[in-house]
Amino acid sequence: MKSAVETLNPTRVRLTVEVPFEELKPSLDAAYKKINQQVSVPGFRKGKIPARVIDQRFGRGAVLEEAVNDALPKFYTEAVNEGELNPLGQPEVDITELKDGELLTFTAEVDIRPALEIPDYSGIEVTVDAVEVTDEDVEKSVEQLRERFATTSPVERAAAEGDIVTLDLEAKVDGEVLEDGVAKGVDYTIGSGQLLDGIDEAVTGLEAGASATFTSELKGGSAEGKEAEVKVDVTAVKSRELPALDDEFAQLASEFDTLEELKADSRERLARMKKFDQATQAQEKVLEELLKLVEVPMPEKLLEDEINTRKHNLEHHQLGQMGLTLAKYLEIQGKTAEEFDAELKEQAEKGIRTQFVLDEIVNKEKLSVGQDELTEHLMRRAQSSGMSPDQFAQAVVEQGQVPMLVGEVARGKALATVVEAATVKDSNGEVVDLEDGEDEAAEATEAAAEGAEAKNEG
Repeated sequence: MKSAVETLNPTRVRLTVEVPFEELKPSLDAAYKKINQQVSVPGFRKGKIPARVIDQRFGRGAVLEEAVNDALPKFYTEAVNEGELNPLGQPEVDITELKDGELLTFTAEVDIRPALEIPDYSGIEVTVDAVEVTDEDVEKSVEQLRERFATTSPVERAAAEGDIVTLDLEAKVDGEVLEDGVAKGVDYTIGSGQLLDGIDEAVTGLEAGASATFTSELKGGSAEGKEAEVKVDVTAVKSRELPALDDEFAQLASEFDTLEELKADSRERLARMKKFDQATQAQEKVLEELLKLVEVPMPEKLLEDEINTRKHNLEHHQLGQMGLTLAKYLEIQGKTAEEFDAELKEQAEKGIRTQFVLDEIVNKEKLSVGQDELTEHLMRRAQSSGMSPDQFAQAVVEQGQVPMLVGEVARGKALATVVEAATVKDSNGEVVDLEDGEDEAAEATEAAAEGAEAKNEG
């Protein structure tokens, strides 16, 4: 077999492959054997029909077609290896010549991973938010915990902001009660803004047993977007009482004996969260700067496939689970279809560029993935997917996705290598040592690398 490589552009090549006919013999034998099992000829036992009879009865062309289809993947792979190419996706194959007993010639056009020059990235500098936990942050955190331990009790007075009211609702459009416009026993916190526009004003000041009518634009259902006349009956009014902020509350809501201990723990927890946010910010900003340094030619077919994959996943999985159409989603987001497509293309391009650049750094720095690192990553992915580690691991193996996970970890290590070489300062001008939050930094690095990945073959 002989092969030649023609570079069409930095991301696409055409292979021309010549195969002497004798190298097709194993595939020809296999073709005769396969046809033998599929057909019957009077006077011959199944599987024992001579080749010349098959040629006469079914045509030599059918045999050659079967043989070539069987042989092409093998010869294509040999040509790829000979040319030291990194193909992306499936090739477009064209048989240019097939001379029985003499020669098979075919061409294969395929996208390839572009050759990249990774420059010195040690000069990258980024600024991230400083880790500062204020007294106000601590008070807000404790207040949120206090809200979770609030109690309610019925009151015989007019409803006011912050009260919980139990409501029966009936919506009419053009004087007709909607089939899906009746709801009973709905609990609503006045002032939360979580029901219909105008309901807060309607129920404020009403006691249990009182009613009101107001108009509101419906946010969902069969008459979504239409003005409705809504009758609301208040069946109960309950007040919310927050526990006193004292040592007794600390003992009720936590493992601590005093309020001061609870506040100190909240401060430490908030500092850890902000440290994680800081590490995430550092990875994302360093990645942005790294991508500016490297010119990455874009394989058009791969980009098209990536855009289609992302759009399909959004439309049929994420939005489907929420009961939204793409048109409705765009309406909620306030975007045109053109703006959405442009954003999708930009995200897909960034994902592909990120994967190419980080993979190149993996090769350049000779980074490898250990079993412990892979297991740790698998545990994190299992947790985020809502599956047990065993279930997730089984699914990964069954779907042949182990190399994909290895790639994710390797790219995370590549980004960590770049971050380590870069200078990261906080908004106070202090150099940030991300090793202080090593676990947070590791999680953030993998998240940043995964968030911009492309799904491609090769």
